[in-house]
Amino acid sequence: MKRIISVAAAAVMALSLVACGSSSTASTTAAAASSDTQAQTEAAAEAPKSSTKMTMGTGGTAGTYYAFGGVLGQYIKNKSGIDVTVVSTDGSKANIQGIDAGDYQLGTVQSDVMAYAWSGTKSFENDGAVNSFRVVAGLYAETVQLITMDPEIKSAADLKGRSVSIGAPGSGVYFNAMDVLAAAGLTESDIKPQYLSFADSTEGLKDGKIDAAFIVAGAPTPAITELMTTNDAYLVPIDGDIADKMMADCPYYTALAIPSGTYPKQEADISTVTVKATLIVSADASEDDVYALTAAIFDNAEAITAEHAKGAELSIENATQGMTAPFHAGAAKYFEEKGVTVETE
Repeated sequence: MKRIISVAAAAVMALSLVACGSSSTASTTAAAASSDTQAQTEAAAEAPKSSTKMTMGTGGTAGTYYAFGGVLGQYIKNKSGIDVTVVSTDGSKANIQGIDAGDYQLGTVQSDVMAYAWSGTKSFENDGAVNSFRVVAGLYAETVQLITMDPEIKSAADLKGRSVSIGAPGSGVYFNAMDVLAAAGLTESDIKPQYLSFADSTEGLKDGKIDAAFIVAGAPTPAITELMTTNDAYLVPIDGDIADKMMADCPYYTALAIPSGTYPKQEADISTVTVKATLIVSADASEDDVYALTAAIFDNAEAITAEHAKGAELSIENATQGMTAPFHAGAAKYFEEKGVTVETE
């Protein structure tokens, strides 16, 4: 009680100083504190109340999934009231399996891995098809990046006989790497494969333990930024006949140029291919909850962009095109209100 009275007295004192036109540090601080408190109160009042709790699987802490997932989780929680806990995982396949097991309710995945899960092919060939998830939205271009510090590696064809990080076995990165190698006329046995995370890949490059690494994530990727800031590393283009063959064989690939200046000391655009980072949700999630979390993201795209560059790619068009699995009814309802009809089953 004494503390409450003291705080009230301090507030009255601060207000009286402001009313008198005081320019003192005390009055400025009190006014700022009052403004912050009011903003926090308004934000809390704006967020609807929900009893729903969700865990979102993302990726490694050095990748874009984790960083961007943290921002999305924050806006879902603040704007929809759904209590979202964002966790680091092994990426796309682990997130799909986690949703299937009931450990996660949301997850970020590569669009190609989502296609494998839905059809029971490639990384899901032994496990079988998984249909316990639905699409919320496509998020951003997920770029196939080949990074090296060896000036003799100028093309994917130059990886023959080299020690190359190709991601965890059965991961999205692994199959992307296999597609690049195949288009370059190579197989896994033609390289010395290393199955490393993004962070371990960049450390391996710095320590000279590997010659190159595949990293599939939105650019700029934190692990690559850190590496190129302090080392003479560069991206190897994936273009020409290699890119053409990949896109002809696998329609979920599209061409993309990583603009100059995306990374430190990157002076020219780098041509490569991309898939799409996609947000998925448990099929068991309620229509109201998924509608609310979809709105929390896309109604606040501008604010999200201010916190993470990948927010700039959030659009209704990007969210609804190129999906190889059905949308959740809650997301479909939101997009229908925006004039876009998506397939739910």
